[in-house]
Amino acid sequence: MATGTAVAPKKGVISLHRLGVLCGLGAGAWLGAAEAPTKLVTLGFSPFLISLGMVVGVFVARWTLPMALKGTTYVFRDLREKPHLIAWAILAGALWAVANTLTIFAIRDIGLSVAFPLWNTNSLVGLFWGVLLFKELRGAGSGPWTKVLGGAVAIVVGACILGLATSQQPAGLSERAGAGIAAALGAGLLWGTMYIPYRKAYISGMNPLSFVTIFTVGELATVGILTISFVGGFTRFTHELASLRSSLFWLFLGGFCWVIGDLFQQYAAKYVGIARGIPLSNTNQLWGLAWGALVFGEFQGKGTTYQVMVIIGSLVIVLGAVAISRAEAPHSEQASWRSAMLRECGRYGMDPARVEAALKGDDPLSRETPKRAWWEFLIVVVALVIFVWLAFGTVTPDLSMNPFWMAVLVLATLAVLAVCTAVLWKRTRFS
Repeated sequence: MATGTAVAPKKGVISLHRLGVLCGLGAGAWLGAAEAPTKLVTLGFSPFLISLGMVVGVFVARWTLPMALKGTTYVFRDLREKPHLIAWAILAGALWAVANTLTIFAIRDIGLSVAFPLWNTNSLVGLFWGVLLFKELRGAGSGPWTKVLGGAVAIVVGACILGLATSQQPAGLSERAGAGIAAALGAGLLWGTMYIPYRKAYISGMNPLSFVTIFTVGELATVGILTISFVGGFTRFTHELASLRSSLFWLFLGGFCWVIGDLFQQYAAKYVGIARGIPLSNTNQLWGLAWGALVFGEFQGKGTTYQVMVIIGSLVIVLGAVAISRAEAPHSEQASWRSAMLRECGRYGMDPARVEAALKGDDPLSRETPKRAWWEFLIVVVALVIFVWLAFGTVTPDLSMNPFWMAVLVLATLAVLAVCTAVLWKRTRFS
């Protein structure tokens, strides 16, 4: 819910719609960077082990960042106020874990630059659920509907172009290409459905930082079960995990980056809705394309037709996402969103005024929470120690990488982080 009611922001203060757009674009940068370490799958490591390595980093980050930004007391009080959302957060984490594992299979079979746009069809799924369950686009009029539906069609067309592009690969990869397409589209379906708990949480006034803290429980449990089951039991799992020790740092770092992107994505879902916020975060396909093509050289040795189709397909999907993001919610649609919020308040006995304040970027709970204790920052220290421990013994992956473009993309991603964090803090204090 972007504003709940039509209240103009104070002079010099960014509107919640623009804030949501900015967070969505910031999510795209960090979600794209997070997928780079999964290229380790091309070295023969199990996709399940790679997914587990990322999720361990995700688990540490999802507990460390919320504590550092708001404090453990704040997070637990927020959860106690809305206990019905705990189960939804765990479910969302489980869906994420399965989807993330599928993306690794997709990267192995069809490459990062092609897989990214295919699983970003999750925006269509999110659009469907947003309209059906949360009254997004209700009463919006022909303008926003045209932009959103036109963007949705563009996303489908772009995905089809990318699917056809895989047929330009060598004949020996034809069977794996089909499996890769299926894995990428399956991930898109699961990630699109995952946004139901997201939106349900935020129209209930829950802080995204609190939501992701429980979200990670479902992630870690699910990917742990999947890995042990498919690798061949616990003994086999520990043996293969030991063989991955020298590369765990990169996967851990990838998981940490993913959390930063996901947090921005959750703020986008909160302030502009999933029908608009998810396409914005799907600009990660541009970053994925850049990492795949510029850093890892995925275009090398491919025919001109393949390269042109991948570029055109990616641009078409981006244009569709841009069209959707420009469909700002009019007052009539905001009224529909507010009715969805009131429905949740009535169902779970929450205070509508308090929830609506949170949806406008205010943070009533923060004013009622005592100052953080010094010992809470020990969690940050523990996270840093884990990073340092994993860094020892780490070796550079035997992958062909372009150091110049890697440096450029890293600096650009850090710049996006600085801008988005500063604006989000100034406008909402991470509410």
